[in-house]
Amino acid sequence: MKRRVVITGLGTVNPIGNDTATTWENAKNGKNGIGEITLFDMSGMKPYLAGEVRDLNIEEHLPGKEAKRLDRTTILALIAAKEAFEDSRLGDAGFDHDRFGVFVGSGIGGLITIHEETRRIYEKGPDRISPFFIPNSIVNLVGGNVAIKFQAKGPALSIVTACSSATNSIGEAFRYIRDGYIELALAGGAEAPINPLGVGGFSSMRAISPNLDKDRASIPFDLERSGFVMAEGAGILLIEELEHAQRRKARIYAEITGYSTNCDAFHITQPDEKAEGIIKCMKQALKDAEAEPEWIDYINPHGTSTYYNDRMETKGIRDVFGEHAYRISIGATKSMHGHSLGAVGGIESVITAKALEEGIVPPTINYKVPDPECDLDYTPNHSKKRAIRYALKNSLGFGGHNATLIFKKWEE
Repeated sequence: MKRRVVITGLGTVNPIGNDTATTWENAKNGKNGIGEITLFDMSGMKPYLAGEVRDLNIEEHLPGKEAKRLDRTTILALIAAKEAFEDSRLGDAGFDHDRFGVFVGSGIGGLITIHEETRRIYEKGPDRISPFFIPNSIVNLVGGNVAIKFQAKGPALSIVTACSSATNSIGEAFRYIRDGYIELALAGGAEAPINPLGVGGFSSMRAISPNLDKDRASIPFDLERSGFVMAEGAGILLIEELEHAQRRKARIYAEITGYSTNCDAFHITQPDEKAEGIIKCMKQALKDAEAEPEWIDYINPHGTSTYYNDRMETKGIRDVFGEHAYRISIGATKSMHGHSLGAVGGIESVITAKALEEGIVPPTINYKVPDPECDLDYTPNHSKKRAIRYALKNSLGFGGHNATLIFKKWEE
């Protein structure tokens, strides 16, 4: 018998907020978190914009000595996980730590550490590499540090599927709980790619927008879109088996009812030209949730502001939902917080849970020029109130990875 899984804690740090409350308020109000890069000196590089986490006092969350030993990706993960754990009030309840898992992924892991230590080799020699280089660069220790911090002694799996890492992580945690292996999990993702290696690498692929107008850089589904805007951040959910949550009288934000993942097996960066992968992924997620297509009221799309992704995702939505696709409210929140790669599905899942709870669709901001091939309701420029019973979240990653989650409004 499949068990029900609910969300009882939310945590995020991202370009539009250093906690969930601020993020949600800014998402509703259409705040733009895109700006000039300040995390490193861009002298000698092409200029780009990014979504940076700003005004974050790390020592409010982590002891200074501990923070100095950690890569920024892990720091962001720990801050988001701490908020989700505290928000769930799990610390006030007795629970089995052996049945508590961590599913926190990252697309790249400790990229800042990799860049800094590589530079150290050439400046000072390989014997001067930091002993923390390996622990800070490998992806599994992003989630591993979260598990240590919260004494989560169940499975600690770090899923790496590029830009769908966090969504896959939440989905796999959902399955572990639903199928009876654990009762609790911290699930999501973290990423800190804004350094010369990250920006230079994605620039060489011509994947990121060259537009230096912050209001026209990250513009999903707009005809003038020219690439994504790189961002950093973390988004983590505390998810829990329903009866376990009810016994301790936990606050429930939303229910997770379905999940699917597959691969286009088509191209290393471009989505399948027929959108077959994402179509099958959404259909299977709906089947897993035992939900009819017309039940979906809101979609938080992948919506990267790249030409092919937005066009193929729109095509996929039209195919899956038919005429109902035009009645679904789509809010592409990357228009506000940018694209934080392996973390973004976690950030967007936090926003989706709040949208369900409050019945508000966040907007796709800075939407000006409609694309005839992207002809759905993208909730342009202003949020709107709407009764949302079911929501769908898509994530697509380089390599053809697709992941879809189905969320349901919490009802007693």
